[in-house]
Amino acid sequence: MYSEYMVQPATAPGMSVENAKSIKYAVNGEMLARQGAMIAFRGNLQFERKGQGVGGMLKRAVTGEGLPLMTVRGQGEAWFAHEAQNCFVVEIGPGDVFTVNGRNVLCFDASLTYEIKTVKGAGVAGGGLFNSVFTGQGKLGLMCEGNPLVIPVSPQYPVYVDTDAVVGWTASLQTSLNRSQSFGSMIRGGSGEAVQLMLQGEGFVVVRPSEATAQKAQQH
Repeated sequence: MYSEYMVQPATAPGMSVENAKSIKYAVNGEMLARQGAMIAFRGNLQFERKGQGVGGMLKRAVTGEGLPLMTVRGQGEAWFAHEAQNCFVVEIGPGDVFTVNGRNVLCFDASLTYEIKTVKGAGVAGGGLFNSVFTGQGKLGLMCEGNPLVIPVSPQYPVYVDTDAVVGWTASLQTSLNRSQSFGSMIRGGSGEAVQLMLQGEGFVVVRPSEATAQKAQQH
């Protein structure tokens, strides 16, 4: 009766997409996740809140609010999800740098390191853009409303993205703010300037097919 929804045993340690709305992590040692994102687990696992000091929180964009993290240790399987958002995995290889909005982080390998940086060129738009920059080698579990769009960026074709819709991008790209009065007049009924994040160089950007509303932004 429930066979189509039955979870299967993990075939390898680490992170995998269980379904569109959740990520499974076969833990053998340690990993990190957003506090409160664990929806089920089995095995011998311990969950520990990370301290609120440097390294214990990820900044989310625009507001600069903290995203508390927890460490998961032991051996077993854990499932992570958040508000039924769509989940996907980004693989980060040696030498790769990926910058991501903290509100989109669900879980990640302990082999990845992260630090908080201000987005270059973003100035103080909306209070400034603070993103979490991941380096190292491992997998990063992300989430967003709807299926993410991965858009290639090349020197010939810069990409302009709404600052509320951007999830993350390869950090080799150069960022700056683009203001377009006519664009804002078309989209927002003449309410003023629209501001997009312009990405130039070689890489890719991930966006979600929805903008954050004030109410939803407060919930993250």
